[in-house]
Amino acid sequence: MIISFYIIAAVAIVATIMVITRFNAIHALLYLIVSLLAVSMIFFLFGAPFAAALEVIIYAGAVMVLFVFVIMMLDMGREGLQLEQAWFNPKMWMGPMVLALILVVALLDIVLDGSTTRTSNVMLIGPQQVSEKLFHLYVIGVELASFLLLPGLISAYHLGRKARSGEVS
Repeated sequence: MIISFYIIAAVAIVATIMVITRFNAIHALLYLIVSLLAVSMIFFLFGAPFAAALEVIIYAGAVMVLFVFVIMMLDMGREGLQLEQAWFNPKMWMGPMVLALILVVALLDIVLDGSTTRTSNVMLIGPQQVSEKLFHLYVIGVELASFLLLPGLISAYHLGRKARSGEVS
């Protein structure tokens, strides 16, 4: 299990470094998805399956889809079409694919071994405890976060739409 942890941590570090160093936004998003999946596997490895599931569903799923939609909404013109053709180049997918394959092998090793660590003094936190904290104790923070996300969505739409003739943007 310790070897699996080090392998997954190395994949997370390499993927995060690749996110920072990529010039193309789609390349960075692919590596970010791999990095988030690696972090969720570390959560699972240390006995927090609910946190791992939330990491995959919320961050690797919903937030990454939102990022892809924002990139798609931004009109890049003719050079954007050439960039889209470059996205289908197999060399572009090779790095994230190799890192994801390493994660799959590590996950199979963890699942088949059946050893996740959880010390006896750590309490398992389930969905009910998380929802009680979010919607009772931190309800104002959750609402403020939703109010902050709405102007970002409106701004992305405004930046990505094409101006009609005679319309001031």
